[in-house]
Amino acid sequence: MFARLAFTARPALAAAFVGSGAAASCLRIEEETKLDFKDVLIRPKRSTLKSRSEVTLDRPLKFKHSGRTMTCVPVVAANMDTVGTFEMARAFAKHHCLVAIHKHYTVDAWTAFVAESPDAAQYVAASMGTSESDKKKTDAILAACPEVTTICIDVANGYSEFFVDAVRETRAKWPTHTIIAGNVVTNEMTEELIMNGADVVKVGIGPGSVCTTRKQTGVGYPQVSAVVECADAAHGLGGHIVSDGGITCPGDAAKAFGAGADFIMLGGMFSGTDESAGDVVVKDDGRKVKLFYGMSSSVAMNKHAGGVAEYRSSEGKAVEVPCKGPVDGVILDMLGGLRSACTYVGASSLKELPKRTTFIRVMQQLNTVFGTVDLSKKK
Repeated sequence: MFARLAFTARPALAAAFVGSGAAASCLRIEEETKLDFKDVLIRPKRSTLKSRSEVTLDRPLKFKHSGRTMTCVPVVAANMDTVGTFEMARAFAKHHCLVAIHKHYTVDAWTAFVAESPDAAQYVAASMGTSESDKKKTDAILAACPEVTTICIDVANGYSEFFVDAVRETRAKWPTHTIIAGNVVTNEMTEELIMNGADVVKVGIGPGSVCTTRKQTGVGYPQVSAVVECADAAHGLGGHIVSDGGITCPGDAAKAFGAGADFIMLGGMFSGTDESAGDVVVKDDGRKVKLFYGMSSSVAMNKHAGGVAEYRSSEGKAVEVPCKGPVDGVILDMLGGLRSACTYVGASSLKELPKRTTFIRVMQQLNTVFGTVDLSKKK
């Protein structure tokens, strides 16, 4: 997909860890450089397209285990309680985009949503964790809302055997539902989840704008490399992936699709919109803001779990984001950027974009002489 830069192992570095006994033999340092969105740009290529309007963003998909097919614009609002809302789903459905609805809605709220917005039901996923209460609630939602045919099994750490068991159990219980499961960042775990029933694997640990996992734990993987490697593993088994987190602009979205992602999932870009949850706060200087926070933050855990348990720490933060108005404006800006990216490389559809993508390594991407705020995009 792109040139991979590897360094020869440095003997002095290896020697520094020798002589510590059995523990040292377990240590492994991967010397190959891994890349994030900030590290690459897409190389333009000759194109026969005359206009951005010729690019098709709707993509037909068939899922490995559920056997279902769907045609959608594969942009997904994250299952966070601020952006994974029913209001967001109604707005996204107009553009054939998807929303992973957060898991804190009641069954009654779900049935009311489906009754009021049947056209939107095909573009949503019901989210769950791995607790027994989550499983029972999701079963009740799916039983009450047969129009909802996608499940998002979401945990921060998709590497536990318990999580794999939960995916396998959910597949056995709902054999014709499409299952999204994650999060992971490596090829072997992508394969493990697909072989145990996942149709789509969620890829990303730590890249999100309000995620602090990398800071709190030191664990993570640069997102472009994670997408490239996990997409290769998933596609080899007939599965799909969603790049989850780290996308800050339409250009990042194009890079995620170019790297092989079948879907992209975002939270921060859709925060602060009218359809996002939360009260509008008017600051002393007249600015209007909304609160946006990670689902492993103390704010979220105080709201939904009674606080942060003593055995763990918060792995998310809370921020105030400017009010952005209707989410339609954000969606159209995103889709316009994707169409433009496709025209630069001669891809007539999103499905073609990975085949037409060559990444180049860069040290700098943007000219910031006038800062990073675009007054033309302020509400």
